[in-house]
Amino acid sequence: MKIFKFFQYAYLIFAALFVYDAISNWNADGYRPYASLGLAALAVFMFFFRRKFNKRFEENNHSQK
Repeated sequence: MKIFKFFQYAYLIFAALFVYDAISNWNADGYRPYASLGLAALAVFMFFFRRKFNKRFEENNHSQK
């Protein structure tokens, strides 16, 4: 189960990379910076979603034992 906790924090790393990409391409033409910011927001959402899901899964496993 420890690998699931690693993937949970990998979403934050990807969010930071997408924010960096958005900042570095801010003056570029088109919607690329906005797409990167959208993906960063999605990655942060997935971090909190996976965190809540993992806590619920662990509590369920402890109550069954």
